[in-house]
Amino acid sequence: MKKLKFYLIGLIPGLIIVFFILNKKGASCSGYLPNSRVIAETLSKDFTYSESFKSEMTAYKIDEKFLKDSIITNGKIDFDRSHAQKQSCPDYLMMYPKENPVYEITFEKCEETAKLNSLKKLK
Repeated sequence: MKKLKFYLIGLIPGLIIVFFILNKKGASCSGYLPNSRVIAETLSKDFTYSESFKSEMTAYKIDEKFLKDSIITNGKIDFDRSHAQKQSCPDYLMMYPKENPVYEITFEKCEETAKLNSLKKLK
């Protein structure tokens, strides 16, 4: 019982200190999930757009800022319909928003670039 008491006296303040240090640095574990990794890698690449994607952006009145800040950042990758294991440039299908999707984007994530191929409005 005495050992447990000393253990808890050290563990609880230690957890609190670690929590505050990691919280100040902005660390989180959300970036380790496959969806988050694909999105982070895609946003770090240079974007190229197919002609059909550009025309669909114009038709739906979507600008590049909204595309990057909202649709891609908050989208959900549909791994069942994507080809994530393709060697040179895996292609992905993304839905936005996560609940009741309105937009569907297909894109390829290559070494240097992310090529956005199609944009569809579902509703």
